Amino acid sequence: MNWQIRQQSSVYLSEVEMRRSDLVQTENKNSTPRTTQIVFGERQHLLRVLDSLESTQVPQVRLAQERRILEELIHERTKELNFINSSWDEKVGVVLNADSKAEMLDKLAREAPDSDYYLLRLISEHPKVNSKTLSRLAKHPYAAIRENVARHPNADSTTLAWLSRDRSQPLWYLVAFNPNTPAALRRKLQERLRKLGQTTSSK
Repeated sequence: MNWQIRQQSSVYLSEVEMRRSDLVQTENKNSTPRTTQIVFGERQHLLRVLDSLESTQVPQVRLAQERRILEELIHERTKELNFINSSWDEKVGVVLNADSKAEMLDKLAREAPDSDYYLLRLISEHPKVNSKTLSRLAKHPYAAIRENVARHPNADSTTLAWLSRDRSQPLWYLVAFNPNTPAALRRKLQERLRKLGQTTSSK
């Protein structure tokens, strides 16, 4: 097994926590798309199991057998991540670097396939991502990415106004408190939120 993967994954665990919303929910079994946050989550779980196995008292024969199986499973998921987006771990490492330039983030976002939910979500959270990149990410099908854009301080007024009209999820309440939202729209959305609060409290 590539020990660099284990070292990098320990960094990912300290830098980024998997969210419940990272698991794309579908009604039917075997119909969930294997996007990168799913595959990455599986690999992280397997690495945890391997670490646990190696730190507890297990007979050597069993340890060797189970280590081999786990390392094969981890390797397969690394291959799957690289199939979706080549050099995946290296690209995630770049995005996790707070000093990465906006131009590099934009390049990675443009080159990433839509199914690389995990990398694109990290880019949508990066403090240096520019408004042009966020504008493109605002149209991504993954809800968590659109949420990140709606609250991002670098999102421009046009993108925020467009997100406030999103019918698939109530992004307007995030747009309402983004300082880049046009003043008139911000007042309108905050008034809607106030009325919603009054309606809820009166029930």
